[in-house]
Amino acid sequence: MDKLMKILVAEDDVSLGQWIVEYLNNQGFLTHHIIRGDEVVEYVQQNSVDLVLLDLMLPGLDGHQVCKQLRRFFDAPIIMLTARDDEFDEVLGLELGANDYLLKPVRPRALLTRIKSELQLFQEKQSLCTSVQSKQLSFGALNLDAQARSADFHQVDLGLTTTEFELLWLLASSAGKVLDRDTVFKTMNGWEYDGLDRRIDVLISGLRRKLSDNQGKPQKIKTVWGKGYLFVADAWQ
Repeated sequence: MDKLMKILVAEDDVSLGQWIVEYLNNQGFLTHHIIRGDEVVEYVQQNSVDLVLLDLMLPGLDGHQVCKQLRRFFDAPIIMLTARDDEFDEVLGLELGANDYLLKPVRPRALLTRIKSELQLFQEKQSLCTSVQSKQLSFGALNLDAQARSADFHQVDLGLTTTEFELLWLLASSAGKVLDRDTVFKTMNGWEYDGLDRRIDVLISGLRRKLSDNQGKPQKIKTVWGKGYLFVADAWQ
């Protein structure tokens, strides 16, 4: 990464927020600290930000609502921070468009690794989209546009998050072929699958819901047990 990357730290614990800011500054990032959720969206709209570290429990507006509002216009990575080890919070955060989810207490090296990984992965995806910016994919009533990062089904916009679109594009680009879980996970997240992480499952479930695909017996995006995922090319009528 050649340019100096700018990180917004949204954390209401002042001492923790200041520690993160100081640590990241020492690692070569530019950082800004905000303690209220209702100030985050306005700041991101008015300033260049490459990644947001977003605490879940913020005054004014909680992290889930902030994430939802940011994803209307902000494509760059969002990493959620929380002190609560709650699966519902994690699933909801991922469905709203968060890229990653870290539990407090935050470990410095783990935080730095996740930040660098998400920034690198985002740059790679940006480069890929630039190289195929005029490319579109169509399967019956489903249309995908790489430049706009949008998808419509029966001429209705699906309202996909950036991450959901990237996963759907990945699967659709290999229509008719099973993509193994490890490949999907590494392509989407930038590191090897550890056998426990559920974020791809969450994204697949969200896509099926938006595509009206039967969750119990999906016909459009199938899970091939023991192998991976299959985008069915002729199921989009």
